[in-house]
Amino acid sequence: MQAMINYVARGQGRMRYFANDSSRDTVVLAPEVMAITESRGSGTMLDREGFALVSHRSAVTDFTDAAEVARLHPDEIAALIRDVSGADAVVVTGTGVLRYAERSSLSGALDNSRPARFAHVDVSDKTAAEFATRSRPEGKPEPRRSAHFNVWRAISPAPQDVPLALCDARSVTDRDLLPADAIFDRDGIDAWSFEGLVVAHSPAHRWHWFRDLGRDEVIIFKTNDSDSTRAHSVPHVAFDDPDCPPDVPPRASIEMRAIAYWF
Repeated sequence: MQAMINYVARGQGRMRYFANDSSRDTVVLAPEVMAITESRGSGTMLDREGFALVSHRSAVTDFTDAAEVARLHPDEIAALIRDVSGADAVVVTGTGVLRYAERSSLSGALDNSRPARFAHVDVSDKTAAEFATRSRPEGKPEPRRSAHFNVWRAISPAPQDVPLALCDARSVTDRDLLPADAIFDRDGIDAWSFEGLVVAHSPAHRWHWFRDLGRDEVIIFKTNDSDSTRAHSVPHVAFDDPDCPPDVPPRASIEMRAIAYWF
């Protein structure tokens, strides 16, 4: 498939982007049409490409019910990440993040609920180290390795009109990753911020996606890994599937974040 990837422009200074009021963003887009490979069944791996599609049946019956998600889902996600990574400990950080494609009336109506429309990595090395230290299980020593994961699940039926594109970590260089300020605002007030990364174009990038996601499967992708011998981080972005029928339900998804530790 050929589809548009919203990269950011080089040489524009340090950019800022906001969780809710995107009118304040200073991100300068530089879109490029890229090949995106449908990768269901291709055997991508967390420590090689940096992402994988895995089966996962949750006990949650309604992913839009914040109380139910908070009660059931963190333990499920921690167990899943321990299983796929072999980590000694996993800490789930934050609550589930619901996102809705722009055709949905809920897109932007809830906190941080719009799909991310420019290529980015959630955390920089600096932020990843700070978050790993802050969330380290009590009584545990300095880890020999820590890794940050995002667990992404479509909760709308297939096909998804705005799928997630993921870039093979091996095709990305440091020069492609530009430090930026991620700012969490609410009701016009900037609550907190951290350093994330936005992604500039390279023809070497290899993009992937997974068609027709179901409720009982998740994309796990790595947003940072302190072990330099493994896939380090995966740029990702929401994109419009040019082959998707126009009358399908708008994509809805939930993300869970976790930090894995090896001691």
